[in-house]
Order: sequence, then C-alpha cells, then structure tokens
Amino acid sequence: MNEIRFYRANEKPYGAFSNLLKRPIQFEGEVFATAEHAYQAGKARKPAVRKWLMDAPSPSLLAMAAHGLYVWDIAEDWSKIKFDRMKRVLIAKFTQHEDLKALLLSTGTARLVESATVDNAVNRLWGEVNGVGQNKLGVLLMEVRAEILAAEPKVRRKSEAKNRTAASDSAAAPKSRRRAAADTVSA
Repeated sequence: MNEIRFYRANEKPYGAFSNLLKRPIQFEGEVFATAEHAYQAGKARKPAVRKWLMDAPSPSLLAMAAHGLYVWDIAEDWSKIKFDRMKRVLIAKFTQHEDLKALLLSTGTARLVESATVDNAVNRLWGEVNGVGQNKLGVLLMEVRAEILAAEPKVRRKSEAKNRTAASDSAAAPKSRRRAAADTVSA
C-alpha cells in the first residue's frame, strides 16, 4: 500500500496535513488561527486557561502548552471527546479550503501517517515514531478523505442534473432564439 508521511507544516506538499499549518478555520461559531487552536480550545476546563492557550504566540507553543496542562485544567470528558473533536476540526479545515481539500483527495487510497521524530506518548498517539504508534491523526484524515469523497458524487450529480435541465431548456427554445445563441457563440 502506498504511504504518505508528513509532520512539519512547512514541508511541501503534505505538511498541509499538520494541524500547525497557519490556515484559519471557522469552528463552533469562532474563527481559529489553525486547526490546532480549534482542537485545543475544547481541552481547557476554565475560560482563563482556554484564553491563555489561544494567546500562545505560535501553534507549536500552543500544542506544547496544551500537552502540559494539569489534570484539573483539562475538561472532564476530554479523553472521551478528543478524537471526535479532532475529526470535526479536520472536516472544517478540509471543507473550508478548496486547495487543502484537493490535496487531501489527491492522496487517493494512500495510507496517511504523521511521522514524528521525537519518541513520546503524544507523538505515538497521534502519529508514529520509527513505525510505532497509533497514528490517530492519519487515521482521522483518511476517514475525512473518505467522507468528502462519498459526498462528492452527490454534489456532481446535482450539478449534472442542473446542466441537463439547462440543456433541455435550451433545446425547447424557439428556433430563432437557438439560432441567435449559436450566432453569439461563433462570434
């Protein structure tokens, strides 16, 4: 099976799969600077901690700060909701930016792997380190890719139906109107 590995947001072209990519997304009625911001905004239990996280000077510092939160600063149900939240953030990211959606869809059926170099529990949860890890981010990206692909034919079918309707309307037009349209096209 074909495999695409990514990690740093500045790596071309697949660094765009990183949550640290500086592309704003609208999520839950707010605009966030990055997917990482949107994801981590749900982690804090207290509004003051959330604000502190959102004010981090870079996405990578936000991620480091969020990973270091004390248990009492983390939303009670975080361990139960974090993967669903990440998937919803990814859906927002890849449906709000056509270029990112096209890049994700261009991967076809390739296995997507966040490939970290530092061996720690967070990197082994969201990606792989030396081939070891759960690769949750990669798995969620592949799920999002499949969902977008599944929705695409519906969009295409609606567009094709609209084109067929327009074509049949054109065929039903009086000859003089069709001739005028043909003359305009050839001009």
